[in-house]
Amino acid sequence: MCGRYDSHRSTADLSTYLDAEDDTDGLSAGRYNTAPTQRVRIVVRADERRVLRAATWGLVPFWAKDSRIGQRMINARAETAAAKPAFRTAVRHTRALVPMDGWYEWVTTPAGRRPSYQTPRDGGVLTAAGLFSVWDRGPDGPLLTCTILTTGAVGQLRDVHERMPLLLDPADGDAWLDPGSDPTRLLGVPPGGDLVSALEIRAVAPDVGSVRNEGPHLVNPVGAAP
Repeated sequence: MCGRYDSHRSTADLSTYLDAEDDTDGLSAGRYNTAPTQRVRIVVRADERRVLRAATWGLVPFWAKDSRIGQRMINARAETAAAKPAFRTAVRHTRALVPMDGWYEWVTTPAGRRPSYQTPRDGGVLTAAGLFSVWDRGPDGPLLTCTILTTGAVGQLRDVHERMPLLLDPADGDAWLDPGSDPTRLLGVPPGGDLVSALEIRAVAPDVGSVRNEGPHLVNPVGAAP
């Protein structure tokens, strides 16, 4: 599962890093403590270009009668998404990249549940496979929403949680965004060993458990890694 993540870079920096045009409608800043139902930055393909757009985290299928269904759609299992009514249209036609500086999981320890933070050692940006949908039944106009695909944890991440975001190699990003390509290969392959071994796992303070808390102190190491 991926229920909380860090994407604190400015939209301008993300645009440069990911070679994507900014079309986020004023969402210029990110958050260290990104939570479901918040507006997040995603990369989509538009007219053969990469574009950064602002979306609500929690996918609302186009056929949904109530947008609150998105609160239960923050993740989609890569193994089954193509067959699920909520996600199968998006798997075929509306795929996205979800940039993140790292993500949080909660680990059971003798002292209780403690948050763990997974991030690239080199300070780079991770791109998780995502899906998006446009819901146009709301009173305020079309609503762009998204979900993050997850897969079985591999390598050192098995000690953190049984699931992890479906991280994409940068070389696969354009293929994932291309609606004309077959996503089956990328859905069925766990993240490569090089991607996972390049991650640092660190214990962080429990402050991240509250969405009210925000700031760089949330990713500072506290004690030993889980």
